Amino acid sequence: QVHLVESGGGSVQAGGSLRLACVASGYSGSRYCIGWFRQAPGKEREGVTVVYTGTGTTYYDPYVKGRFTVSLDNATNTLYLQMNSLKPEDTAKYYCAADWRGFGCISDGEMKASAYEYWGQGTQVTVSS
Repeated sequence: QVHLVESGGGSVQAGGSLRLACVASGYSGSRYCIGWFRQAPGKEREGVTVVYTGTGTTYYDPYVKGRFTVSLDNATNTLYLQMNSLKPEDTAKYYCAADWRGFGCISDGEMKASAYEYWGQGTQVTVSS
């Protein structure tokens, strides 16, 4: 049984930084997609960044590219999201998601939540102006 457990959320002022972590367990296979999605109240869940572990290729939503950095520590099975220059618009619940089915990390140029089978419980990020 795959488990994804996020941590690191919190409240920060605009311009500040946070680092999220997602520990993955209970899986097998070294090639998979894993990443971060977020959902603000009243909005659909959207992709922030994903990694294909087979090649290390990363994908970023254009809105966060240059401010957020994803990294994967294979020794501890932990996915990190370093978020810098945070903006109030980044306020959302952030979810870790992963998929081993081999359908691809992105589809039609988008990170689609429907393509990810396993999800963490989420961690709240609140950015005040």
